[in-house]
Amino acid sequence: MMASEPDIHQRTQNQAQIQAPISAPRQNQPPPVMDKQVLTMQRISDLLSTRSPGNQFNDPGLSDIKLTLSSKDGISVSMNVHRQILVAHSRFFAVRLSDRWTKQQRNGSTGPYIVEISDCDDVEVYIETLRLMYCKDLRKKLMREDVSKVLGILKVSAAIGFDAGVLSCLEYLEAAPWAEDEEEKVASLLAELHLENVGAGEVLKRVSVEVANGTDEGGDNEEVLLKLLHVVLEGKDEKARREMKGLVFKMLRENSSHNDLRKESLYSACDSCLELLRHHFFRAASLDLQDASQIARQADNLHWILDILIDRQIAEDFLKTWASQSELSDSHSKVPVVHRFEVSRVTARLFVGIGKGQLLASKEVRCLLLQTWLVPFYDDFGWMRRASKGLDRHLIEDGLSNSILTLPLAWQQEIFLAWFDRFLNSGEDCPNIQRGFEVWWRRAFWRRSGEQEPPLPIRVITTAIENS
Repeated sequence: MMASEPDIHQRTQNQAQIQAPISAPRQNQPPPVMDKQVLTMQRISDLLSTRSPGNQFNDPGLSDIKLTLSSKDGISVSMNVHRQILVAHSRFFAVRLSDRWTKQQRNGSTGPYIVEISDCDDVEVYIETLRLMYCKDLRKKLMREDVSKVLGILKVSAAIGFDAGVLSCLEYLEAAPWAEDEEEKVASLLAELHLENVGAGEVLKRVSVEVANGTDEGGDNEEVLLKLLHVVLEGKDEKARREMKGLVFKMLRENSSHNDLRKESLYSACDSCLELLRHHFFRAASLDLQDASQIARQADNLHWILDILIDRQIAEDFLKTWASQSELSDSHSKVPVVHRFEVSRVTARLFVGIGKGQLLASKEVRCLLLQTWLVPFYDDFGWMRRASKGLDRHLIEDGLSNSILTLPLAWQQEIFLAWFDRFLNSGEDCPNIQRGFEVWWRRAFWRRSGEQEPPLPIRVITTAIENS
């Protein structure tokens, strides 16, 4: 690419084919590894020396122009080209090498014209572009290149008005696969070059809904995402569902704008799962276990949607709804634990969210959650610990401790004393929230009296309870 117009004049001196700055060897150091510039010079040398039969590029015997390209980093390359070919393929050279100009420049000289183009962005790519002017099948030639090289050739072709090169590059980009990190480069360059009238729109349809629809709006982005959401929620293969839940959650998290799914749409899906959960839970509570497996499935769906809501910081309404499920909680003990324990994973996720500050709700709602679901959570904890793969017990215990510690001190005392009694009679089947108990103890009995804290914290020893 040119940063300035070419200097064009005639010379009688012979010019070197390739010139590049040479670094002096450093003393007391091992021989330097071949650097980027040396590799570039080697590739350029190969380009200039390799010609297929009948190809006249850089043929000193038949050329009438000596073209010199130089870059800002000091690379200077001279080659032999043909005025007729440059003028036929490039609007830039058609102007610079017009008949009037050549007549003015010749002045009786029989030597080749000397043309210099200074401050090229990439001399190698410029040479590649000029070589294409000598090819009969540009598309076949470009098939050997990668996307980055073709983007460079496209930029030079657009700058010098090489229309056949531009069209061939766009055809290549429309058909060739791109790596993920190349998509932004393609879109950025096409936007910079403004090539909409010559096929750039076809290329951009791959990555832009707006271009594909011919509108400026995202259109049915939400409709597509809702369809994906419901397909995952209703999928039959559990292994595939787990994989796709992780994928969809990752894609939604990567969208920092969060404009893809409205809050109302997510809560509509959530309400559907909750209704199904209630339906199957109450049937199981009345000893109809025909579809009891749906309890775990819908609880898992709710857990997944809750993760999305928490990630988007819009889960407070879910917390209120779950805390109000007193009928579900009252029926909890009537459902076999093997079917119901997944429900307590939803409660555990809320404890973690409150304990980590991901959910900010009033103390009344936090207290209602504990009143409604703490005992069922205790009842299921042993099964959760043994049956849930990847369950982070310590994360849940810390979340529960911190959730309790957000309440007024009198409420903390009631909950922690009840836990203390339960823990001593249940051992490993009860969550160990000893850390939160210690914090409450210090708040209640040491800091209130103004005395210094004891040198050693309380330690609760877990005892194994054997079934007689």
